[in-house]
Amino acid sequence: MTSLTRRHLLGAASLALGASILPGAARADTIADIKKRGKVIIGIQGDNPPFGFVNTAGVQDGFDGDIGRMFAAFLGVQAEFSPLAVANRIPALTTGRVDVLFATMAMLPDRAKAVQFSKPYVANYITLTAPKATVVKTDADMGKLVIGVPRSSVQDTQITQHAPSGTTIRRFDDDAATIQAMLSGQVDAVGGNMFYVQRLDAQKPGIFEDKLEFTRLYNGACGRLGDKEMNTALNAFIDQIVANGSLVAPYQKWMKMAPPKFPASVDGVPFTVS
Repeated sequence: MTSLTRRHLLGAASLALGASILPGAARADTIADIKKRGKVIIGIQGDNPPFGFVNTAGVQDGFDGDIGRMFAAFLGVQAEFSPLAVANRIPALTTGRVDVLFATMAMLPDRAKAVQFSKPYVANYITLTAPKATVVKTDADMGKLVIGVPRSSVQDTQITQHAPSGTTIRRFDDDAATIQAMLSGQVDAVGGNMFYVQRLDAQKPGIFEDKLEFTRLYNGACGRLGDKEMNTALNAFIDQIVANGSLVAPYQKWMKMAPPKFPASVDGVPFTVS
């Protein structure tokens, strides 16, 4: 074997090894593989109504559940759901445990380095939520509170950014645990989304309100980085349900409102594989 050939083979092997350890480089089933299997495995939040939750019949339900089933029908397969904690969503996708995420994934630049977002299909906003009797008018007022957040969530990021240095922030596994901490008095306030007051009211009506709003966000579905085929399918699906009005029914059912006008771009978050 010549030295040139040997160097060529070693170089090719190095490139192959490098590709195998790149973030998001877990083996991805193609759309053809998913169709042959007869099901698409969808990562979804397991206890965050109305986005994703398991109902009393043991069935995955909620807005993302409905959208996930619509995507499966678009592909001509069945939907199989894998309920995930907030911090486990991206690892489940990048390691190949799920094919795609419909999992309350806010479109953030840091996340776009780990997953490939689709076009947006739902809007959300992030708040500080507390009892009405708790006085909070500015970010500085958070310094006197113990604040609960779901670990690795947008709420976690926003509270950490806005609260004064030294604020006590307690991190819980998911939204349900964060809400329970508020109800049980473990925390004085929580970093929530637009549905936290509704969920808290279900247990203690009339007690809670949103104090501060930090940011308005859009959620996208997620495939693996570089997976152009899945990204193309997701965007074609979202274009279809927006254009033909199919998005209206789940939006009104779960959000109690009409879908917003979605932005053509989100800073730092590409919608398509380049």
